[in-house]
Amino acid sequence: MSRQPKTPKSALLPLSRLNSMPVAEALEHCGGFFEHSPWIVEDALQKRPFASVHEFHAACMRVVHNADVARQLELIRAHPDLVGRLAREGRLGLESTQEQASAGLSELTEEEIKAFETYNSAYHERFGFPFVICARRNRKEAILAALPQRLEQTKTEEIRTALAEIGDIALLRMADAVREDT
Repeated sequence: MSRQPKTPKSALLPLSRLNSMPVAEALEHCGGFFEHSPWIVEDALQKRPFASVHEFHAACMRVVHNADVARQLELIRAHPDLVGRLAREGRLGLESTQEQASAGLSELTEEEIKAFETYNSAYHERFGFPFVICARRNRKEAILAALPQRLEQTKTEEIRTALAEIGDIALLRMADAVREDT
């Protein structure tokens, strides 16, 4: 389920401007698309110009998929736990806070919080990184149902799944910040 941009379309960064601005300036606008991992956008920007936001996203995802496993794990580990300590203490970044709230994760019962804590712990123990899912495309019930299913995957399968979810998160963040030229 796609959400409307948080910013009026006219205030979004035009793709033509992204294609022509210096890398440092582009990173100010786009460096947060991948959680604490501006290296992805920085590398993808070397492939400009982009004909569409989807082409920009595809270039970013090529950077992710061409990265070695250690770098991919670094990217996955940059994501906060869903309903984790940082979320409960209000210390997540703006995007993560809004994304978790959109899934209903800011309004959980004590039982649901305990379920997330249990699954997050088991997930970290099994895979060594946090569970990542595109919260904006899911509700809390679907996320809770996905956790035990994903715990059954191999580490290789779960890395692949987490990277796909990260791609979905980044695409939605891009749509909130960059607009196609009209």
